[in-house]
Amino acid sequence: MRLSTIGLLVTFVCGLFLVPVAAQTQPAGTVPRIGVLLAGPPPSTPDWKQHSPLLQALRALGYVEGQNMAVEYRFAGGRYEPVPELAADLVRLRVDVIVTYGTVVTQAAMQATTTIPIVMANSSYPVETGLVASLAQPGGNVTGVASIGPEQVGKQLEFPG
Repeated sequence: MRLSTIGLLVTFVCGLFLVPVAAQTQPAGTVPRIGVLLAGPPPSTPDWKQHSPLLQALRALGYVEGQNMAVEYRFAGGRYEPVPELAADLVRLRVDVIVTYGTVVTQAAMQATTTIPIVMANSSYPVETGLVASLAQPGGNVTGVASIGPEQVGKQLEFPG
């Protein structure tokens, strides 16, 4: 799946959380905050935010970083060891939603919070790894986009009747 597609799907799911947050639970004068947790290093190009699929899709929905939303980025520098502490840091900041990329990163976010919504992108086998109860009914505080797993393979092999 192309990163732009993942960005759009994650943005849609974030929108499900951000619109109610912005409309109902934010005190006047505050903006919703997204926590983005990634195992990789920070992007090396200065204009990377202009090309971020997530931020592009949010802009299309009317959300502009620094104007009506804030984004807290946490990068683990290509190592998994700091990911749990980075997830805990986002929880301490009380972000409104955490966006993760990958199974290990999503698991770390789940261990850090059971109340902040977590939107995963590209997590493998989310049911088998305990990220969600099922693809149809994720349960808990995790939802999002998963890479191929057994439930999806079965759906891909179905023929129209």
